[in-house]
Amino acid sequence: MRHINQILKRTHYWIGWSGFLFIVLIIGLLFSPLFLPHDPYQVDMAAKLQAPSINNWLGTDGLGRDLLTRLLTGGRITLGTSLLVLLGIIAIGVPIGLLSGYIGGRIDRLFMRLADAFLAFPDFLVAIVLTGILGPHIVNLMIAIMAVKWISYARIVRNAIRMEKNKDYIAIAKLNGVGTFRLIRKHLLPHAMRHVLVLMPLDMGKVILMIASFSYLGLGIQPPEAEWGSMLNEGKLYFQQSPYLMILPGLAIMLTVTMANLMGDRVQSRIGYSTRT
Repeated sequence: MRHINQILKRTHYWIGWSGFLFIVLIIGLLFSPLFLPHDPYQVDMAAKLQAPSINNWLGTDGLGRDLLTRLLTGGRITLGTSLLVLLGIIAIGVPIGLLSGYIGGRIDRLFMRLADAFLAFPDFLVAIVLTGILGPHIVNLMIAIMAVKWISYARIVRNAIRMEKNKDYIAIAKLNGVGTFRLIRKHLLPHAMRHVLVLMPLDMGKVILMIASFSYLGLGIQPPEAEWGSMLNEGKLYFQQSPYLMILPGLAIMLTVTMANLMGDRVQSRIGYSTRT
């Protein structure tokens, strides 16, 4: 019990209550299939657009599906997809930033020209173009988001490595015969990952918004999959009759993104690093 209390205190110190609630939300949504009261895809036209009741705590949608069940399922899909995208972004951006910052020279110049080309256009616009070319599918959406977001992590890691590799303790380590791989793994990578840890929760909110926005536009997760953005798209047909079909997934997106951003601010203040590149 004492160890659990210490872990909780340390967790609260780094991420705050908003971050703690965000992590609890993710864990809860991951295990939500064990407790779902209904099938999120079972259509019952006789029970469509019902008000909240004992059997359907938040009512039903336009196809008679339980809204609470679809909200929980949609949250699992939205957050799960966002986490996968974020891990893919880090897996691409961090190694490229390490190579560019440590090796320098032509590789670094090539990377900077590539970064300038990507940053010349807004992320959302480039992602729309890529998704339009690849076609409306969740895998294509994930590829499009990773293609436009990896550059931020690569630039942050590259700048961190360039500043750190010229310090005295790195030169001393090289004189003592420390190999390149061990030098990066033991000294440079941990320093760069502190910057990445600041950017991750902030980008988590942005990725959630992008996935929900694209699904709302019909370019992401396709019906009948339960996803917060696609639920907004489905609910707009019944907005005058049942506005809660749009209000509830909209609130879920807003609260989740807010918690992720607050956690990012908390981590940034504790680590004391800026995400500016």
